[in-house]
Amino acid sequence: MKLKFWGVRGSIPTPGKHTVRYGGNTPCLELRLDDDKLIMFDAGTGIRSFGDDLINKGESVNGYLLITHPHWDHIQGFPFFKPAFISGNELTIIGTERAEKSLSEIISEQMNRIYFPVQLHELKAKINFMPIREEGEFKIYDAKVSTLYVNHPGFTVAYRLEYLGKTLVYVSDNEPYDRAAAASLVNFENVVKEKFDAQTGDPNQRVFDFCKDADVLIHDATYTPEEYIDRVGWGHSHYLFTLRVAAEANVKRLYLFHHDQNHSDDKVDDILKKCKKEVKTRGYRFECEAAAENMVISIET
Repeated sequence: MKLKFWGVRGSIPTPGKHTVRYGGNTPCLELRLDDDKLIMFDAGTGIRSFGDDLINKGESVNGYLLITHPHWDHIQGFPFFKPAFISGNELTIIGTERAEKSLSEIISEQMNRIYFPVQLHELKAKINFMPIREEGEFKIYDAKVSTLYVNHPGFTVAYRLEYLGKTLVYVSDNEPYDRAAAASLVNFENVVKEKFDAQTGDPNQRVFDFCKDADVLIHDATYTPEEYIDRVGWGHSHYLFTLRVAAEANVKRLYLFHHDQNHSDDKVDDILKKCKKEVKTRGYRFECEAAAENMVISIET
C-alpha cells in the first residue's frame, strides 16, 4: 500500500510563508492498495489539490471517501474536488450521520445555494452514500475496515484498515478521555461517553486496543502539553498522549497529524524534536515523524 498526505493541518487552512514545509491544507489522505484501487480519508482542503492531480493525469475515479466527521476542516474541500464534476466517475462517501440529519444531507448542506453556486445533485459523477450508524466493520475491495467512536465533539470515528497482513490506523481528531472532565462537557455525544465510561480501568484503553500492532498510526497531535491545559474539551490531543497511544498499542510507525493552525513549520519541527527525545528517553520502540503535505509512505505487504 502507498499513502500520500494531501492535507495535514487542523481546524482552518493556513497558507503562508510559515507553513510551507508541512503545509497549510486541512485533512485529506490518498491510499492506494497494491492493485491501485483508491481509498481517500477526509475531504479537507487538501482534496482540491488531489483532485487537480487526478485531472492532470487524466485518471478516472472510482473510489471510496471515508469521512471521520463533518466538521468544516474535514469536508470543506469536497465542493472543489474536480473529479466529482465529471461524468463516468463514481465516488462512495462513508461517514457518520445523526438521527436528525442523513449523511447525504450533511455533505450537501455546505453546497446549499446560499453558500455555494453548485448543488450536490448537479454534480455529474455518481455519488453514493454509505452511512455509519454504529461502531463495526465492513469490506472495501479486499481490505477490512473497522470503525471506533473517539473522543471528539459529534459522532467522530477512527478508521482501521487491514489489507494483506498490514494495518493502517487513522485517528484524525481525538482527545484523551478523562471521566471527571467528561462529566461537565456538553458538546460530546452521550452514546460516545457511555462507551468510554464502560471501559474497565483506563477509558482510553479502547483506543489503545483499536490501534493495536498497527504498522502505521496517524494520530491527532494538535497541542503541546502546555497548550492543552487551556483546551480541555476541544477534542484534540497533546503530543505526549499521542506518544502514549502509539506505545500502548505497540505500533511500528507514528505520524503526528492535525497540526494546530497557529503552529509554524519551526514549531512543528520543535514538537517533533521533543517527541523523538521522549521516544528515546522512555524506551519506546516505534518510529515517529510529523505528517507533511506531499509526503508519501509505503506500507509493504
